[in-house]
Amino acid sequence: MSGLFDGLLAEIAGRAPLRRVGRVVETRRGLVEVAGLDHAAIGDRVVIHSRDGAAGGEVLRLVPGRCSVLPDASGDGMGIDDRVELWGKAEIAPDDSWIGRVVDPTGQPLDGRPLLRGPKTRALRAPAPPAAIRRRLGVRLGTGVAVFDTLLPLVRGQRIGLFAGSGVGKSSLLARFARGVEADVVVIALVGERGRELREFTETVLGPVGMARSVVVTATSDQSPLMRRMCCLTAMAVAEHFRDQGLHVLLLVDSVTRFAEAHREVALAGGEAASLRGYPPSLAHAIMGLAERAGPGPEGSGDITAVFSVLVAGSDMEEPVADILRGVLDGHVVLDRRIAERGRFPAIDLLRSVSRSLPEAASEEENTLITEARRLLGTYGRAEMMIQAGLYAAGSDPLIDRAIKHWPLLDAFLAEPAPANGVAGSFERLRACLSG
Repeated sequence: MSGLFDGLLAEIAGRAPLRRVGRVVETRRGLVEVAGLDHAAIGDRVVIHSRDGAAGGEVLRLVPGRCSVLPDASGDGMGIDDRVELWGKAEIAPDDSWIGRVVDPTGQPLDGRPLLRGPKTRALRAPAPPAAIRRRLGVRLGTGVAVFDTLLPLVRGQRIGLFAGSGVGKSSLLARFARGVEADVVVIALVGERGRELREFTETVLGPVGMARSVVVTATSDQSPLMRRMCCLTAMAVAEHFRDQGLHVLLLVDSVTRFAEAHREVALAGGEAASLRGYPPSLAHAIMGLAERAGPGPEGSGDITAVFSVLVAGSDMEEPVADILRGVLDGHVVLDRRIAERGRFPAIDLLRSVSRSLPEAASEEENTLITEARRLLGTYGRAEMMIQAGLYAAGSDPLIDRAIKHWPLLDAFLAEPAPANGVAGSFERLRACLSG
C-alpha cells in the first residue's frame, strides 16, 4: 500500500497550485510569440490554451518582454491573446511500475491504462556521470545471437551503433536484443515510427517475453519535432532512473537519425543556421550528449548498455549523423542490404563491423578463433569476384582454398541464434565452423 500512496502523493505534488501566465501576441513561421512570461528560460515547457484545446510547447528564444515558443502541434486554432501557462523545466517522473508499459515522451500512457508518477522527477536534459568516477566496461553479456556472443561481443556498459538502411532487419535485430540480452530492465525508444507499427512491434516482434521487462517510449512520425526529439531524452531519463537503483539497463534507440532530423527542425525554427548537409552546428553536441549519458555508471549505481540504430541511405557511413555517432561509441555494426537480399538475417557485414570491447572481452583462445574467422571471411571477400567469375584455379592459394571451404559455414553461423548454453556454446559452434 505504501507504494500506491507514494504514487498518489507524487501526483498531488506534481499539480502546482499556481502557474505563471502569459498571452499570445504574435504567430509567425510556426512559432508563437508570448508576452508576460518574464521568468521563462530556454527549454521550459508551456501549455497554450486555444479554442481547439490545450497544446504543449517549448521555449526556444528569449527577448526582453517576450519569448518564442514552438508548439507541440500545428498552430491551427491559436489566436491573439490566448492564455499560455509556464510549466517550467522539462521533466519526467519515472516509476518502477512503468515496466511493461508504453508511454509517450511526456510520460502519459498509450496503452489505455492509468499510469502513476514516480516519487522523484528527473530532468530530460541531464549531464552524464562525471568521467573520473565512472566504472570501466563490465563483463561480457549473453545476447541470444551467436555472432554477438563471439565475433562482436557486447559487454556491460558498452554503447554500440547499428547502422542500416530501411527494411534491412534493424527493428527485428533490436527486438532480439530486447528478448535475449542479459539485463534487468529494457528501455526502448521508438522515434518517428509509423503509427500502425507500434502494436505490431510490442505484441508480435517484441512479444510478451520482451514486454515483460521493457518500458517503451514512442513518438510516431506524425507528431511534432519536439515530441520526436523528446522521445530519446525521455527514454534516457527512464533508463537513468533504473540505473540509479543499481540495475543493469539495456537501452535501445530506433533511431538516432530521426532524433537528429527532429533536432534540425527545432534548431532551424529557433533561428540556428544550417551547416553540414542542412544540419545545425548544435547537432554534434546533441548526439554526443545523448550517447555520453549511457554507459557504465559511477560506483554504487548500475550501468546502461546502449544500442543506437542509425538509418544510413545507400550505406553512406560518412553522412553527418553516422559519422558523429561512430566517433563516440564503443563499436559499430553495419547491416548490408545486399546480404539481406540473399536472405541472411541479421544481415551483418562483419568485415565493416567492430566491437571495441575486444580483445579484453575474450580469452586468448577466443581471440584466436575471432581473428581466424575474420581472416577467412576477409580473404573470401577480396577474392569473391574472381571466384564467382570462374577465374580462380583451386590450389593457387592455400588461404583462398581454406576460405572457400569454410565460407558457407561461417556465413551460416552469422545468422544463427545462440545455443542453450549461451556464449560457451556459441564459441563451440564457431570452433566447429573453423575446423569443419
